[in-house]
Amino acid sequence: MRLGAISHLLLAALVAGTAVAETPITTLERELLRIERAPSATHELRLTLAYLEGSGWSREAIIPLAVQSARILGQCGVALATVELLQINAPARFRDYATRTARELARALPLARPTVYFVANTLQRPAFDAEAIGRANSRTSPELADTVWLTRAARDPGIALAHELAHVLMDSGEHSDEEGNLMREDTAPENVRLTPAQCARLRSTGVANGLLR
Repeated sequence: MRLGAISHLLLAALVAGTAVAETPITTLERELLRIERAPSATHELRLTLAYLEGSGWSREAIIPLAVQSARILGQCGVALATVELLQINAPARFRDYATRTARELARALPLARPTVYFVANTLQRPAFDAEAIGRANSRTSPELADTVWLTRAARDPGIALAHELAHVLMDSGEHSDEEGNLMREDTAPENVRLTPAQCARLRSTGVANGLLR
């Protein structure tokens, strides 16, 4: 092959590589929210909420969910001291939850934990509308420890958010069969209560793991 032909091939390869280069992962907006604190609160949770541009989530949709989850966790004496809300720009492949891309996202844009990611859908099988990843179930994917992934399909999303945060704070995937309990496997408007034992575990484990103050 002639030198000129090789040069043209190299140029074509460079152009093609540039054309498919992904948009870098960046933070588009960052906002500090103030959530009303319950007078009886004994512990503080500093929470990071991150939503991906193009995922179908918005600031206006997320803030009421944070408020509702704060009220539910308040029964355990936990207050959302500060909530940082971020809008993230990332390639489209990050908009649906999958372990591989979630790990890549967490490495590219490290955020204070616990972090809740609001995504469009899930590619995991079996598929769950929301997933919590604590210390105990993140040994093979440490980048995802203390994170929650909430999809647009989540039912009662404010309750689902509190449910998944409780999993992270307790570092447990256990569910409850008790009527009206927040940790029932299926979320529902009436499932919002936590027992004294659940609250005690949530607080003690949350403090031990540095997630509560």
